[in-house]
Amino acid sequence: MLKENNEQYFRWISDLKQRIQQSQIKAAIQVNSALIEMYWDLGKEISERSFENTYGSGFFNQLSHDLRNEFPEIKGFSESNIKLFERFYLFYSQAITNQQQLVNDFKNDDNSILQQVTGEFKSGENQNRQQLVGEFPQKLFLIPWGHHIQIFTKCKNVTEALFYINKTIENSWSRAVLLNMISGNLYQSQGKAITNFSKTLPDYDSELVKQTLKDPYIFDFLNISENFKERELENALIDNIQKFLIELGNGFAFVGKQVEMKVGNQSFFLDLLFYHIKLKRYVVIELKSGEFEPEHAGKLNFYVTSVDKQLRDENDNATVGLIICKTKDDIIAEYSLTDLHKPLGISSYELRKILPDNFKSSLPSIEEIENELNKNINTK
Repeated sequence: MLKENNEQYFRWISDLKQRIQQSQIKAAIQVNSALIEMYWDLGKEISERSFENTYGSGFFNQLSHDLRNEFPEIKGFSESNIKLFERFYLFYSQAITNQQQLVNDFKNDDNSILQQVTGEFKSGENQNRQQLVGEFPQKLFLIPWGHHIQIFTKCKNVTEALFYINKTIENSWSRAVLLNMISGNLYQSQGKAITNFSKTLPDYDSELVKQTLKDPYIFDFLNISENFKERELENALIDNIQKFLIELGNGFAFVGKQVEMKVGNQSFFLDLLFYHIKLKRYVVIELKSGEFEPEHAGKLNFYVTSVDKQLRDENDNATVGLIICKTKDDIIAEYSLTDLHKPLGISSYELRKILPDNFKSSLPSIEEIENELNKNINTK
């Protein structure tokens, strides 16, 4: 091949590679979609025909045996999994029939609601998979079966389930991350931080920004001593920055810790500075190892002002400040934000793995363990 044509050839190879990868992803999505629909249909058949009532408790074992014999190449026909097919169907269909409160929480890239499906489903014998699942956006079927199991077995209602389905698709959560978010009650905590956004941000921005914050934050991935200091908490979070970013939510990019801001003749240091890529704004986070105090809000207001004046440019939206403290009195927190003019939020955090201060010293050293093992060997 001629040298001058190499660049054109490599561009073509790069484009070809991208198209093939897109085709592979599309094929995988289609396979997953077909699999979920098959599970739905089988669960519907089992439920509507009441086979368990007719044939007794051994029905699922027999069905599993027959399906695996007929389709040995297809995995997923274990007795326990087939029971989950029926649960999957009943979870969504009964919620719609009994409550008529199914809300479509899926949003497109413009963050506009695609459709409201509440009340659009007809009850009765003619209700089928197409009437239920067909109303959902197609991206519902991007969720693998393992994710579905975690969602419909742990969520209290369909609205909560759709929240986690939407978040899984939006953030490409693995099953482990999804499980962590459910156990951390993200559905209950998202958007629950105390803020003054309604007074300090435009109406179209206020609720959107509020939904990026939550209360409480769960820092169960940290192992720190019982009487920890703020710097210890800060360092522990940075040492676990990947997990910390997952807990903060999609869109946060880490800028730095103890970021110096020079104002007048003094230097001030921000605990943590992030940039939210989707919201196009800086986020200043101050960590407090104890209870929230009103003066914390005033200091954060000053920090946010300094970032707006020194770092923010014409392409950035207004900087947001967030205090994450160990405990807070909600009324005191609300009062503290009332007359401040920068968009600020106040949240708490929970630590589920606290080591007593004397715990480390009580553990035997490696040398002590080795000596004890050698002692036991020599006595035999």
